[in-house]
Amino acid sequence: MEFWNSVLTEKSWKLLQELKKEKFRFIVIGGWAAYLWTKQHKSKDIDVIIPDFGELESLKQKYELLKNDSLKKYEVKFGEIDLDIYVPFYSRLTLSMEEIITDVKRVESFEVVSPEALLILKQGAENERGESIKGQKDRIDILTLLCFTEIDFKKYYETLKRNDILFFRQRLKEIVNSFRDVEHLGMNVKDYAKIKKELLNKI
Repeated sequence: MEFWNSVLTEKSWKLLQELKKEKFRFIVIGGWAAYLWTKQHKSKDIDVIIPDFGELESLKQKYELLKNDSLKKYEVKFGEIDLDIYVPFYSRLTLSMEEIITDVKRVESFEVVSPEALLILKQGAENERGESIKGQKDRIDILTLLCFTEIDFKKYYETLKRNDILFFRQRLKEIVNSFRDVEHLGMNVKDYAKIKKELLNKI
C-alpha cells in the first residue's frame, strides 16, 4: 500500500533521479532512504545531506533556495514536494553530521545513509512528530526497516550509547509493541505477531 498519493510519489522519485544527474554530491536520508533500502514505500518529500557546505552556491544558481533558521535546514519547493537540505555546521539532526557522512552505502547509484543510522534518524523524527501524519509515516518506515533490512543491533546499540540516546532502544520496543498499521507491511495481524516477537528478542 502507498502511504502517499502515487502521483506525488512518482513525481518525487523522478525529481530525486534528476538531482542525481546534477554535479553536486548528496546523501539520501528520510523516507527515500527507507525506500532505497527496503523497496517498500515511496516518499513525498526528499531529505538529503550535502556534505560540502560550499555546494549550496551551485544549488542557489539553479533553484530558489530558502533558508529555514527555525529548523536549521535549507529548502527548495517543487509544488507540493519539498526538498529539505541539511548541511554541516548548521543543521541539527539526531546524529552528528560527521557521523552520518562517514556511515554511507551506495544503493542504486545513490549515496544512502546506513540502515542503522537511518533507523536512529527516523526515531529522532518520530520522537518530534508524535501522533501527526508524518509521525505515523515515521513509524511505518521504522517497522519497514526492521522487517525488510538487516539491522546490526550491536552497531545500533553502540551508536545510541555513543550519542547518549539509549532511551531510543526502549522507545523502539514500544513502537514495535504498539504498531497496528500492519497492512502497510503487507502483513496480517497473525504474521506481524510472529515477527514482533522475533524483533523484540533482537532489540
